[in-house]
Amino acid sequence: MIGPVIYSYGTDAQKAKHLEPLRKGDILWCQGYSEPGSGSDLASLRTRAVRDGDEYVVNGQKIWTTYAHRAEWMFALVRTDDAQRPQEGISFLLIDMTTPGIEVRPIHSIDGLHHLNEVFFSDVRVPVENLVGEEGKGWSIAKFLLEHERKGVGSLQTVWGQIDAVRNIVDRSHPAGDPAYGFERLRLETALAEAEIRLSAIESYNRRQAALAERDAASPAGPSILKLTVTELQQAIAEIGVRALGQDALRDQSGYIELYQPEKMRGVEGGAVAMLQYLFGRAYTILGGTSEIQRNLIFRHASRVLSG
Repeated sequence: MIGPVIYSYGTDAQKAKHLEPLRKGDILWCQGYSEPGSGSDLASLRTRAVRDGDEYVVNGQKIWTTYAHRAEWMFALVRTDDAQRPQEGISFLLIDMTTPGIEVRPIHSIDGLHHLNEVFFSDVRVPVENLVGEEGKGWSIAKFLLEHERKGVGSLQTVWGQIDAVRNIVDRSHPAGDPAYGFERLRLETALAEAEIRLSAIESYNRRQAALAERDAASPAGPSILKLTVTELQQAIAEIGVRALGQDALRDQSGYIELYQPEKMRGVEGGAVAMLQYLFGRAYTILGGTSEIQRNLIFRHASRVLSG
């Protein structure tokens, strides 16, 4: 997400410092967007950055920050001016997570794991050279980044892998040829076949969008369409996995996964991971812009097209 932003909007110094480590995977970034009360209504964010000479002094809070406890850098939206429109006066900053005044507090999600966090900023001093683009123009950069985030959330290769994993669970929990599982296995296989058909259709749409993008003719609603359809499909596939697991789905094995102790996991192989994916997968239609927001964006684009 941050690579395309720095490549497109960053200074030469920012590109020289950050792009190569990003390309090599040598550095981990986290995203400072959401705040308490500023999730889908991101433009209402209140984390403030006040310029003091060659630095910004940042105060405020971010929430649902994935892997902030491990990240070396954060890209963050901050308010640098109280403008008339909420979207104005927002700036895009790159923040070194080792800077004094940053506190990270863990949030354990429904899957029992720690990957989410609250991040608090108390008089955190960030060099002005870490500003991306112009001061007060961060909203346009934020929208540019969200297009890449939505495409990433809707990774088709990941979903093909999810289907394969669930099919393996079905094969192990409902053996072919066993009359005790015959009817239920047929229902599960039918549901997986329907998921494959939906995913193939989405893949075809994605290829068409890629071809149109080469001529600068891709639909602006494309990322929203992909994000909406893929995340809802991911949830449907995860539900098939839970049906296949049966009573094994009730076991809490998150601790074995967090400590990576596969030898202690019980039940069907791959079942514990599939269950955690199901639990955290409830967030897929929320993070990166809710399904409701995506439908609004698609409708607005369709309305403009139909109105000429």
